[in-house]
Amino acid sequence: MWRQKIGRLYDDAEFAAPASDEVIDQIERLLGQGVPDELRELLRQTNGVRAEYGSGLVWSVQEIIQGNTEFRHSTDFAELYMPFDQLLFMGDNGGGDQFAYVRNPAGRLDEVFVWDHETDERKRVATSLEDYLERRAGADGDDWYK
Repeated sequence: MWRQKIGRLYDDAEFAAPASDEVIDQIERLLGQGVPDELRELLRQTNGVRAEYGSGLVWSVQEIIQGNTEFRHSTDFAELYMPFDQLLFMGDNGGGDQFAYVRNPAGRLDEVFVWDHETDERKRVATSLEDYLERRAGADGDDWYK
C-alpha cells in the first residue's frame, strides 16, 4: 500500500528494501519510544524513502536511530534548543527542518510535527503519515509547512 501511494505522489521516489520487525524494534529498544503503527507498516514495505532531490521523505530505521540519538545527546543542541526527548524524528526537508511524531505524553494521536531549526518552533503540520505525504507532495516549494 505505502509503496504504491508514495509512487503515485512522487515521481522521483526511491525505495529501500523492506525492514523486518526485529530491525524496526531497534527504534523502540534504543530510543525508548514506540513506533507508530503507520510508520512501522511503511518501514515493513520500504526501509526509508528518498524523494525531492534526495531529501529524507521518510528515514530508514538506522537514520531514525542515528538522527534522534544525535539530537538528544548533542551538547551544542542542548544549549540552543528545547529538549528533543518527546519527539521521534522520521524525515527532513533537506534544508535543516525535521519532521517528527510527538511521542509523549503517551496516547497522543500520530500527528506529524515540523521542527524549525532556525526558530526551534515545533508545530503540527499533518494529522497522520498519509496526510504528511499528501500535503508535502501537493505543495510548491520546500517550505510547504510554513
